[in-house]
This record gives sequence, structure tokens and C-alpha cells, in this order.
Amino acid sequence: MSSVIPRSEEIVSAEAVQAALDRIAAEITARLSESHPLVITVMNGGQVFAGQILPRLPFALDTSYVHVRRYGPDTQGGELVWIAGPHEPVTGRTVLLLDDILDEGRTLATIRERLLEQGAREVLFAAFALKERPTPAAVAADFIGVRVPDRFVFGFGMDVAGAWRNLPSIRALSNEPS
Repeated sequence: MSSVIPRSEEIVSAEAVQAALDRIAAEITARLSESHPLVITVMNGGQVFAGQILPRLPFALDTSYVHVRRYGPDTQGGELVWIAGPHEPVTGRTVLLLDDILDEGRTLATIRERLLEQGAREVLFAAFALKERPTPAAVAADFIGVRVPDRFVFGFGMDVAGAWRNLPSIRALSNEPS
């Protein structure tokens, strides 16, 4: 997997990631600080984002997670597989979903629908990255960290073939044939 880095370019630096985290934390705090929300991390991609945004939220909240998968080893999305969660009741709650990227939005739309069926009062989305696609996503994010081009991106929670979620920056695979 080390061969992926030379075939990619950094599109969001680690410093820009940290600045975006500070900004989005302020936006979330302004909107949710009085609501004692249930914050649900979408695994696995959302775990890096959640691990860095939660300490920046200076208000009471509860946490849980959902584990769904669409990509696996591929770079193209497939069918949604529901693995686990949430493990806290959502009835009557304001729910904030944390995910790494909003691309087509099908995953978040499915999760949102299920949470509303389970009785959530409202479901808000925080996507660290918003992919700038020619067609709009199935859902809109309420909070966005950074915008990325319509390319395959990885780092800061997003993976390439299961690897590189741990990068502090965001990279995009080269559009050039290898």
C-alpha cells in the first residue's frame, strides 16, 4: 500500500484539516450546545473525525456509533451492508451523525431514514469532507469541514483499499493511468 502515496497528491494539508475542525466545532456548538444531542459516528470512516471533533465540543452530549459498509476493497460504492448500531435509544433525540465524507449521500440518507423511523426528533449531518460532484448528493450536510474534488480521496478517516485512514491530511489519487 505504500505505492499509493506516490500516485497521489495532497489536496488538504494537515494544518488546513485542523483549522476546519476548529471552525466546524464552533458551528456545531452554536447550533447544538443546548440540546444534549446524541452524536453518532459512522464507522469506520467517521472515527478519525469523531476522535478529533468531540474534544472540541464544550457541551453535554451522548455518543454511539453505526457501522455500515458500502465500499470494502473497491473504489466504487456498492450495496449498503448494515453491521451494527446505534446502541443508544434515539427516540425524541436530536441526533448528529459524524462521517468522513459526503459523496453520493446514499449511505447517510439510509442511516437518516432508519434513525427517523426509530423516532429521532431530528437528524443532522456533519461530514468532514464534501465531494464536489456534478450532481447533488441524496442528502445535504448541515456542517462541512472541507470541500474536495470529484476524485478518489483518502486520509483523515477515508481509506484506499482499507489503508491510510490515519493520514493527518487528505490526498487524491492521480487521474493519470498507472
